Amino acid sequence: MHQILGRRRDWIQWGFVGPALLLLIAMNVFPLIYSIVLSFTNADLVGGEWKFVGGLNYKFIFKFAKYGQALRTTALFVLLAVSAELVLGFGLALALLERFRGKTLVLTALMVPMMLPQAVIALFWKLVLNGNYGIFNQLLAALGLRQPQWITDPDLKLFSVVLVDVWMWTPFMMLISLAALNAIPGYIYEAAAIDRASRWRIFRRITLPMCTPLLGLAVLLRATDALKQFDLVMAITGPNDPATQTLSALLYQAVFRDGKVGLGTAYSYVILVLVIALASVFLRYMDSLQGQQQEVAR
Repeated sequence: MHQILGRRRDWIQWGFVGPALLLLIAMNVFPLIYSIVLSFTNADLVGGEWKFVGGLNYKFIFKFAKYGQALRTTALFVLLAVSAELVLGFGLALALLERFRGKTLVLTALMVPMMLPQAVIALFWKLVLNGNYGIFNQLLAALGLRQPQWITDPDLKLFSVVLVDVWMWTPFMMLISLAALNAIPGYIYEAAAIDRASRWRIFRRITLPMCTPLLGLAVLLRATDALKQFDLVMAITGPNDPATQTLSALLYQAVFRDGKVGLGTAYSYVILVLVIALASVFLRYMDSLQGQQQEVAR
């Protein structure tokens, strides 16, 4: 009797869970497998018959000069943007750690850029940074300073995209940093104060090491997202500008301008491999760091 009831319970559970699992498979697994197959074909956007070409798409990618340039541009963008966001976000978190009147209002105002769509922010900043009538250059002119062409000068285009990304995502780093700082037990600082440790020593020996795990997680999330940067580049300089063409912008050009779906899919999987590799390195580092902290705690 108990066995019969157990079987009925299992069937009921699978009856509720099964449709959701089938939907997930249909919406995620099938497109994944189909796109992998497409990356080994000469599929075209306008249709027509396509055939398998083996690893020809991947071979073309790594021999394509624009791919190497886009890879360097993406790496430089990730390095500059994430580094600046980490330093500024952590600095803001330290400044906002103590309680003061209006703290909630300040935090809310700082988080507004993070809540807006990237495309809208990019179009807004494109107007702000316009070299002829942008408000930023108008302020520089009022101060008697030179007015650079932020979005047309090849040497400044990437810097402008980085500036917008930093403005948008520094609040994210700030929130993670605040969570890390608030998680540090107060008695550790009390013990350091009793030992008359200097502020710099407390920061170097207590604050920074204990915040590192969460800061590492924040860097991982931002770096993997920055590797896929497309919205800001598309809206500010366009996807075909050599100075700012990222891997995602190059993928867009391959599919929607040239119509090469197979090649574009191969591009997407190269980006996916880079993201997974970066995440794996960070996770290994986080695991080793956590192990060291546990040994110290013992």
